[in-house]
Amino acid sequence: MPAKTTARARERGAAVPRREPLTRERILRAALRIMDEEGLEAVTMRRVGRELGVEAMSLYNHVADKDDILNGIAEIVMSEFDFTEPTDDWKDDARRAAHAWRTLLKSHPNVMILLSERRSPISSRQALMPTEHALSILRRAGLSPEETVRAYRAFGGYIQGFVLMELANMYGEGEGPVQGDWSRMLSVDEFPCLCEHADYLIHCDDTRDFDFGLELLIEGLGAKSSA
Repeated sequence: MPAKTTARARERGAAVPRREPLTRERILRAALRIMDEEGLEAVTMRRVGRELGVEAMSLYNHVADKDDILNGIAEIVMSEFDFTEPTDDWKDDARRAAHAWRTLLKSHPNVMILLSERRSPISSRQALMPTEHALSILRRAGLSPEETVRAYRAFGGYIQGFVLMELANMYGEGEGPVQGDWSRMLSVDEFPCLCEHADYLIHCDDTRDFDFGLELLIEGLGAKSSA
């Protein structure tokens, strides 16, 4: 509440609502909300301050700068990862971890941009736990430490790439009359494969397709580790 409004309320003897104290947690949650709704470029000190109803300078009592806020956003997002208890089947654990990562990225798609533009590696304990979880699963496949990291990068690249493709909706029907019309404008002579597969590209089941690619990775890794 602005100072003048508060003063007038006091003069009238009216109860003045207590402002929720500013904390690092509130700042980071507000920044995450802005990133999800408006994009990463919208996350500025001034915009976060306006979201919280305070001057931007007030934020510096709790965060060092914008980079500190962005690092904090990454930590919060990583903390939402759905860890599951390990089983005796590394393949099943890998499936569940992959789906948890896909769900997380779909909930906060702009975090992929944030992670790719970081100026320094992830260093907080909380933010590193999903990586620890993934490596522990893949190591149980019988891989060497070097192969485990390569598998981790392969799975990570597949999941992030798949989520980006889902969000792009390159071929899906979507909303509006334009989506899906591309298939009717193609010549069979010029685009025989696209014409043959158009229905599957447009009317695809994202989860089923994700599982298909995931199984290729898991089974391929299993075959390699048992060779």
